[in-house]
Amino acid sequence: MRLLITFEPLQSFSSDVVYKHTVQGFVYSLLKETELSSSHDRAGFKFFTFSDIFPLGDFNIGQERNILISSPRDEFIDTLLASLIHKETLLLGGNPVKIKRFKRINLKLTSRFTSASPIALYKSNRENIYYSFEKDRDLGFFLNRLKENALKKFNAFFGENYTLEGNIFDRLIFKKEVAIRNIKGGKEFLIIGSSWRLLQKLYIHEYERKFYQFIMDCGLGEKNSLGFGFVNPVR
Repeated sequence: MRLLITFEPLQSFSSDVVYKHTVQGFVYSLLKETELSSSHDRAGFKFFTFSDIFPLGDFNIGQERNILISSPRDEFIDTLLASLIHKETLLLGGNPVKIKRFKRINLKLTSRFTSASPIALYKSNRENIYYSFEKDRDLGFFLNRLKENALKKFNAFFGENYTLEGNIFDRLIFKKEVAIRNIKGGKEFLIIGSSWRLLQKLYIHEYERKFYQFIMDCGLGEKNSLGFGFVNPVR
């Protein structure tokens, strides 16, 4: 399930001051004083993700912007919706924005996806090194790590021991690699991610639909709750 929020800046500001942590804070602000207010403190997977803000560009007064938030937890989306009913304005990195409208969206599963935010994967978690196509050029590693990460999240969420035969995707069309600059606590760091025009599973069996619905809702790869790995179905 996902939530579309449309907002309008009440003052103009540069997109250069809006980082992934900025948008994450925007989402968490909607959970304050709710039963999910401690979500950001919980260990392990958070089971939600969000898209890049669109359309891209600087934030100008009177120009509407949008963000999609997605989660396999209906309770999470319902809590955000309930909070939005009582909000007229929110802060995006200290900049006031007016909430224009919002709605819940239920999308039908397809076998084709496109990335709406970069997909990040660790090459080495212990050393905090992210996989890079430009440096590593190993699609097999990428697909194996992507599948491994998705299964780990799926089984943690449902309490199962599900396995998936074969590759997680059969056809991929690469778009580009990106280095996303973030600032947290005054410290700057980069996260390497990849954008994809197409991620396709040629045929999804009935017994696999639950898994692919989950990754469509939860996101692919690492750092989902920081806005990485958001995917949209392609008709």
